Amino acid sequence: MRFGTAIFGLIALPWVADAHDIPNDVTVQMFLRPSGDKLDLLVRVPVKSMRDIDFPKVGPGYLDLTRADQFLQDAATVWLVRAVEMYDGDTRLPNPRLLAVRASLESDKSFGSYETALAHITGSRLPENTQVAWDQTMLDAWLEYPIQSDRSEFSIRPGVERLGVRVLTVLRFLPPDGAIRAFEFEGDPGLIRLDPRWYQASLRFVQGGFLHILDGTDHLLFLLCLVIPFRKFRQLLAIVTSFTVAHSLTLIASAYGLGPDALWFPPLIETLIAMSILYMALENIVGANTVGRRWIVTFAFGLVHGFGFSFALRQTLQFAGSHLLTSLVSFNIGVELGQLLVLAVAIPLLDLLFRYVVAERMGTIILSALLAHTAWHWTMDRWDQLRQFPFYLLVVNAAFLVAAVRWAMVIVALTGLIWLVSLVVRKRAEKGSNKTEPASVGD
Repeated sequence: MRFGTAIFGLIALPWVADAHDIPNDVTVQMFLRPSGDKLDLLVRVPVKSMRDIDFPKVGPGYLDLTRADQFLQDAATVWLVRAVEMYDGDTRLPNPRLLAVRASLESDKSFGSYETALAHITGSRLPENTQVAWDQTMLDAWLEYPIQSDRSEFSIRPGVERLGVRVLTVLRFLPPDGAIRAFEFEGDPGLIRLDPRWYQASLRFVQGGFLHILDGTDHLLFLLCLVIPFRKFRQLLAIVTSFTVAHSLTLIASAYGLGPDALWFPPLIETLIAMSILYMALENIVGANTVGRRWIVTFAFGLVHGFGFSFALRQTLQFAGSHLLTSLVSFNIGVELGQLLVLAVAIPLLDLLFRYVVAERMGTIILSALLAHTAWHWTMDRWDQLRQFPFYLLVVNAAFLVAAVRWAMVIVALTGLIWLVSLVVRKRAEKGSNKTEPASVGD
């Protein structure tokens, strides 16, 4: 008898596994509200994402609502109570009490606000004769944490990223001052400080900028194009400084809503970034290595790369709290630290390569040709994506005209700044050349 049962279990195992496959897309909704000495967390999660719970079923796979409560409590305990981490300052709060659970239909709209969600969870259950597929139901849970004060500085580590292949979490924090702070993120965002201090926000964005420049292959290749022909500190100083100033300007402007919000704009910027690498690589090959020209071109391309940096910030600026400008500056600092690390590694390696492996001119051509080949393929691929957007259909309205005037003013100001700086650099260069000229015979 036991042998037969074991054989049946082995045969049925694949069917059980298929019934609890990891769902591709899962959306988790959360409300978090401190009040007095307690912190309420309301959560809505798809039942199908809680894979190790074998929910009771009747008929052709309907959820058995007469026996579902205990299974819903077990699922909430395993996937929510033990997974979500709440912090009061730097102190982790104890596991919450599970006050109530409910099974809901996917069409239920009660999680539109905290009040309706709480009323739904504490209200009547679905009628026991409701016929709904078990994997088309939602689990609503009410968790309560003990706290010292509702004015404390709270942080959360959601811990729900294992519920699906792609987990989107929508979190709304309701502090006592009446403001609603909304967060939306994918996967594991780490520790989220719901009302960060300026130095907490700054540290997060310095780290984000540092990691972004190291993860951004196109930005790294652009830096490599800059370094190959110029490996002296004085030469690189003007070039890297112009790139930093330029991308800082467009990054901050875009964060404050001054950049275009059309769908074609991000693929346009990605295409221009690939073209900037291609141009720099070709310029290295033909030997146009004058510092005066290079820093001006780098400034222009830096404006483009700044928009690229801003796209990476769109999802993370929600973690800045009320410290938007501080976070932007901190992100820029992180980017600069990442660039300095890249330069500190690349320059000695290039010196060794050109000293012991290949002549400098030949090595510059070979490396630049490889970079140009890569950038060319990127440009073609991104151009194909850009062509799918009707970016030529501009809506000329008041908002468009205001934005156009703003950017025209910015372009005029930047052009004047470039002309002024280039004039100063040229005069200094002429003054230096005059000092080094040999004295005439008659003197």
